[in-house]
Amino acid sequence: MKFFYKKNLTVLLAAVIVLSFTACGSSGSTGESGTSNQEEPADERGTSNQEETGKEGSGEPSAQEQPALDSSSSESDQNVIQAGSQPEEAVQTGLVAEQILQGETGEIHYSYYLPEGYSENREYPMMVVMPGYDMMWFGQDSSGANLNWNGFLCWTRLDEDMIVVSAQLTDWHETSARQAIELTEYFLENFSVDGNRVYAAGYSAGGETMSQAVSMRPDLYTAYLHGASQWDGEFAPIAENGVAVYIFMAEGDEYYGSQRARDAYDGLRAAYEDQGWTEEQIDAVLQVEIPDDAYFHERGITGNYHGGANVLFEDETILNWILSHSK
Repeated sequence: MKFFYKKNLTVLLAAVIVLSFTACGSSGSTGESGTSNQEEPADERGTSNQEETGKEGSGEPSAQEQPALDSSSSESDQNVIQAGSQPEEAVQTGLVAEQILQGETGEIHYSYYLPEGYSENREYPMMVVMPGYDMMWFGQDSSGANLNWNGFLCWTRLDEDMIVVSAQLTDWHETSARQAIELTEYFLENFSVDGNRVYAAGYSAGGETMSQAVSMRPDLYTAYLHGASQWDGEFAPIAENGVAVYIFMAEGDEYYGSQRARDAYDGLRAAYEDQGWTEEQIDAVLQVEIPDDAYFHERGITGNYHGGANVLFEDETILNWILSHSK
């Protein structure tokens, strides 16, 4: 009996030991699996949090925070981009439409064109051109009304690379003139503009605006194209600063009448004479063209000669005359 008891006790103890080792091994396996299942996602979340924190620390917004491009964005945001805070290769070229400059006299709605290959390492001539009444700013529905106007686009098609700016202003008086000046200065400060070759053009109401702007700041502008409009600025500052002027008006203009073009020409010529310029010198910087009805008939225009005078923007001889001048 003792032998049997001892033998059975030995077997029993062996079984207990085997069971203990099995239990320990099973417990260890469960622990590793638990660590894997619980800690790995925690590590992944930690990496993700660190990446997000890193973006915030660098000042870059995360993908969800990236602002959407919107043509109605305020110019305070656009100024940061256009002032050169982005690398040169990020500058958008071609037509940049429907921008807003927060000016001293209110919002200035404008569009502009930068030539392909635009570089801060060279300077470009610039044209600032204002359209007539039907393309001015009358609220959001009128936004971009000047984008297909040939008075804007013609300068972008010339052989010479240049910056072209056109605004939709809200009147044709001193406020709009000051806004045109402010827009000109903004581009001079923020883009690679040749300050000796800054040009202006205005058509109809835009001509009333720009004749004021050019006479208020003749130091800014080299030459001015005055299309189908009356002269609302002064004459003396133009001559004192040697600004070249080309006046174009249809003989049969129904709105202003061609006499206003003659009056502007005579006033400017007298101002140049007062400065001691010779006739030859004046002819080099002052031109007037008042074509008759036949001129327009040849071009398929048989009525509305005031609007038909937009054909001046198809005449590269006129456009290049403007661009031929430099301070």
